[in-house]
Amino acid sequence: MMKEKVVLAFSGGLDTSFCAKYLSEEKGYDVYTAVANTGGFSEEELKVIEDKAYKLGAVKHVALNVEQEYYEKSIKYMVFGNVLRNGTYPISVSSERIFQALAIIEYAKEIGADYVAHGSTGAGNDQVRFDLTFEVMAPHIKILTPTRDMVLSREYEINYLKQHGFDADFKKMEYSINKGLWGTSVGGKETLHSDKTLPEEAYPSQVTETKEETLTIDFEKGEICGVNGISYRNKVDAIRAVEAIGCKFAIGRDMHVGDTIIGIKGRVGFEAAGPMLIINAHKMLEKHTLTKWQQYWKDQLGNWYGMFLHEAQYLEPVMRDMEAFLQSSQANVTGRVIINLRPYSYTLVGVQSDFDLMKGDFGVYGEEQKAWTADDVKGFTKILGNQMKIFYSVQNKNKQ
Repeated sequence: MMKEKVVLAFSGGLDTSFCAKYLSEEKGYDVYTAVANTGGFSEEELKVIEDKAYKLGAVKHVALNVEQEYYEKSIKYMVFGNVLRNGTYPISVSSERIFQALAIIEYAKEIGADYVAHGSTGAGNDQVRFDLTFEVMAPHIKILTPTRDMVLSREYEINYLKQHGFDADFKKMEYSINKGLWGTSVGGKETLHSDKTLPEEAYPSQVTETKEETLTIDFEKGEICGVNGISYRNKVDAIRAVEAIGCKFAIGRDMHVGDTIIGIKGRVGFEAAGPMLIINAHKMLEKHTLTKWQQYWKDQLGNWYGMFLHEAQYLEPVMRDMEAFLQSSQANVTGRVIINLRPYSYTLVGVQSDFDLMKGDFGVYGEEQKAWTADDVKGFTKILGNQMKIFYSVQNKNKQ
């Protein structure tokens, strides 16, 4: 009798390791493990994950490279929208999960899997991101979630694996780190409380540069295209170049506090030198190249786009509509941004752009007007004040 197939989203951590062994040993499935790399794994790390999968009894293991798709379909628009959840968090790992889920479910359909599985617990956002993506893209494939359904302790999972001949260093680290192309999240005992923050040693990147350094980032139609005068055709490489420079100064650290999809408050530390430098440089360039109302409406849509992305709504059709607007808004967002870096902080110095609206021949703010006269301003101000004058006139009459 042919065994049923299950594709397991596999990271090599404790939960997914337990799922691989449990689904094979206890449920009798042919387990196909798949890791979807959105830029967070090196070749060496991918090889370690593959070896672990086969030791756990996987019939087949694959690494699905989706970092370019992740950039083209997500990161690009997060930059266009200057997306920072609650004004703080660049939606790092949470945006990656959607594209990991999309890659996993496509692979499951490709091999004709009966089931798809993930190792998320019942207390976080990832369970919704995986479940919803799987259900929308392949409603005929059933979802298995042993870790969530059985409400297992870490000790139980470790003991189960040992009893079934698999032993690894699953020692519970003091800090949980999820590294990705668009930032690294850091969780620990301090993030579980409202009145504490992460210590210096909890962050993966430490200060190695103490002298101030100048960084330039070039944009073409809103997309990063150059770093320190070096042009990049591959935008992923450009992001990595900014990250490599910024992380030496421990730039981009913060603590995100927000509402989870399931309704509880959550805290997580993060470091994201590349995303924070790129987003804020891009935002500054937009201040010089967009009109007031372009900026206003882009801020509104950027906020909604980030919220929907964070809350597993990437497949909602309105996201494509927002992406079309964001793309259109970038027609003139071309130029260079100059940044001064120092340990733990940076200063946006200025921009150089042919589309800089400060270069108009209409006047110099606070200094000289060229396109209007003093009498023009007097008349404009008089008309501008009419509505307020009428309001206060009526109020004063009614007070008498």
